[in-house]
Amino acid sequence: MPVSNFPVPPRGLLAGARRKQPELINLIEELVRAESPSDSKAAVDACVALVAAHAKGLGGRVKLHRQRAFGDVLEARFGPRSKTGAAGRILLLGHLDTVWPVGTLKTMPCRVGEGRHWGPGTFDMKAGAAMALTAIEMLGEAGLVNREIVLLLTSEEEIGSPVSLPITERLAQECAAVYVLEPALGPAYKTARKGTGNWRIEVAGVAAHAGVDFEKGASAIRELARVVEKVSGWTDLKRGLTVNVGVVGGGTKTNIIPEAAWAEVDVRIARKADGARIERKFAALKAVDKRCELTVKGGINRPPMERTRGTVRLYREARAMAAELGFALEEASTGGASDGNLTSALGIPTLDGMGAVGEGAHASHESILLEELAPRTALLACLLMGKEPGGTPDTLPKRSSRSQTTL
Repeated sequence: MPVSNFPVPPRGLLAGARRKQPELINLIEELVRAESPSDSKAAVDACVALVAAHAKGLGGRVKLHRQRAFGDVLEARFGPRSKTGAAGRILLLGHLDTVWPVGTLKTMPCRVGEGRHWGPGTFDMKAGAAMALTAIEMLGEAGLVNREIVLLLTSEEEIGSPVSLPITERLAQECAAVYVLEPALGPAYKTARKGTGNWRIEVAGVAAHAGVDFEKGASAIRELARVVEKVSGWTDLKRGLTVNVGVVGGGTKTNIIPEAAWAEVDVRIARKADGARIERKFAALKAVDKRCELTVKGGINRPPMERTRGTVRLYREARAMAAELGFALEEASTGGASDGNLTSALGIPTLDGMGAVGEGAHASHESILLEELAPRTALLACLLMGKEPGGTPDTLPKRSSRSQTTL
């Protein structure tokens, strides 16, 4: 839909977003104060309840996917029930869990200052959830929710989405496109993300007295050192493949040949085909010292979000709309994964990084820029009422030079 054919000018939505900014900031603060670490079901459920109540107040049809070990997953639908299948439906995707334990607010208080909103989970990604609700509210008040919008907020994304993954995939397959409410990368939306994998390697050796029976022992630590060197050598920066041995442990005392050692490994891939290849490499690991035994567990848990034609079309639409709103929207790729990786792997056009602009995800200086809230919320509202997404352009535009590895 050309900008000239929009029901309201994009600048009108920007003015509306500016008027609603105080309410938006209050909602962000309310969500941040509802601390919600992934490993506390009670805390996450309390945050989910706040959002569910707000969604109902906006006329949303709310469904809670109840969980036992993790927080409940929130699904809220707005606008007319789609009668045309996926072509008329959009999925807004995010999460309400954070990496911060309950009590973090005591040392990392929620506050506004220096042109920013600070607090644990503000940037990653409670501001994104609040922006989505505000965009829907703006459209609802103007009578412009003319397609079905599905808002899905999960409860355990930060630890790999162990229970929400099938829910996310099922709902995504019912939609024409997915807009991911994760933080922006600087001024940019994300059109590509690396996939992730995690492995744990355990080595069982033979214990012996380091002075009396040295030759009878088989050092698990020495064998692990060989493994660490081997898997680290699989890194191929040109392919966007990295292997990082991030945590190791083993041994008991200096005068004992170590009987056990272990390592935890993080893998990032930019190409889907590399996932199966790296899994085969880990499965084929063998001990050099035959007296030692290796146990290797793990695999790829999120495929890469590759830069597809459908995603590029979504980005082009967003870039054109941002220009109408008065700012330049860049494109970026990142080494961090999100649930957008899952939906993109299904072949559904997925645009990521549509939340707040800020910095400090998972860090003590986590914060968002207040001046960016209204423009980015207005852009989200424009895209929610815009033309049907997910078309296929004839050619892909050149990738932006802005590319960075982040969480």
